[in-house]
Amino acid sequence: MASLTEIAAQIRRDIIRMVYLAQSGHPGGSLGCTEFFTALYFQVMKHNPDFTMAGKDEDIFILSNGHISPVYYSTLARAGYFPLKELYTFRKINSRLQGHPTTHEHLPGVRISTGSLGQGMSVAVGAALGKKLSGDKRWVFSLHGDGELEEGQNWEAMMFAAHHKVDNLIATVDWNGQQIDGPTREVAGLGDLVEKFRAFGWETLELKDGNNLDLVIETLEKAKTLTGKGKPVAVLMHTVMGKGVDFMENNHEWHGTAPNEEQFKRAMAQLPETSLGDF
Repeated sequence: MASLTEIAAQIRRDIIRMVYLAQSGHPGGSLGCTEFFTALYFQVMKHNPDFTMAGKDEDIFILSNGHISPVYYSTLARAGYFPLKELYTFRKINSRLQGHPTTHEHLPGVRISTGSLGQGMSVAVGAALGKKLSGDKRWVFSLHGDGELEEGQNWEAMMFAAHHKVDNLIATVDWNGQQIDGPTREVAGLGDLVEKFRAFGWETLELKDGNNLDLVIETLEKAKTLTGKGKPVAVLMHTVMGKGVDFMENNHEWHGTAPNEEQFKRAMAQLPETSLGDF
């Protein structure tokens, strides 16, 4: 069985290949969140590739920043939700693997269409509240971009979650400091997110290195222990956009740009091959 480190390395290779082959997509945030997805799907969450929309008695995941679909699709395929060969169809006409995750194509693992930024928090809160009302003891996990926190709907949902004690929700923010138009501090500075979440009534953890796989697992497991105590839980996760490819790292221009052939070869040369093999 492949190690988590190998899985993460292979997912990075998948991301670059998918975006290159499609000549479209979002590699930066996908590469930065690879450890998070690896930890979540191969260690932290209880989930079942024999997929049902209801997700009863299992953990469910909501991806709010749906543009990082390459890392999501690679993770789902590597976890057995659908065949690896389907990754070849990323962003192609009639593919189930659209640029943003959709549900009308009935893709296993995807419960809601996402990518309209700012809406995922409301969805995650609703899903978590639904589990509480039905007596389901499992968790709802979600992932959000730091740039999308500029959307006010997030903060309304956060107030609602705290007020109604939605304490089975663990929402993670990819705090990479970059968005499509540039560094977040220049576009619309987010200020002290830790204190803001706490002021909104959330139990809040700051994950200093979201590209350290062991630390990601440790933090998410700690987040679980904080649930059930009357507060939703936030994990504010510092990552490096474009992690693993030197010319993409910390560069907002790779938010949504596909590499050309020369850049593809340079990137793949930096990403170690694994026993899992490329799709």
